[in-house]
Amino acid sequence: MEKKKELQVAALENGTAIDHIPADQLFKVVSLLEIEHLKTRVTIGYNLDSKKMGKKGIIKISDKFFEQDEINRISLIAPTVNLNIIRDYEVVEKKQVSLPDEMCGIVKCNNPKCITNNEPMQTRFQVIDKENVTLKCHYCEVKIKKEDIELK
Repeated sequence: MEKKKELQVAALENGTAIDHIPADQLFKVVSLLEIEHLKTRVTIGYNLDSKKMGKKGIIKISDKFFEQDEINRISLIAPTVNLNIIRDYEVVEKKQVSLPDEMCGIVKCNNPKCITNNEPMQTRFQVIDKENVTLKCHYCEVKIKKEDIELK
């Protein structure tokens, strides 16, 4: 007897599929990208089976194509995701998310005395460890580990 296969999440005509999101980070990615404010159709799959990860999340967004700075935000909390750009039901481009060397205006400095917490100015961090996600504030040189990152 032939086993029927079905898509775990509906197909997308045009838009972006954000795949291989660690299941425990899925709703942080939803929040980070402010998906609740989008007017287009969004499909969210949570705790889906994944050969690579065990359990994963996926977000499919109709008619939405992300800017590089939006993609950089994702990399802070889910550095393993793939972005699939879809046109006419076909994947036309795959993007691997990666941490940039520098992040501006995305992360809040954890040092209450840092100038970025006391003056109206943009934060700026160097990514000093891409594998373990460690950032260093350009202004006060405080180092922030992944688990302590607070997004603006």
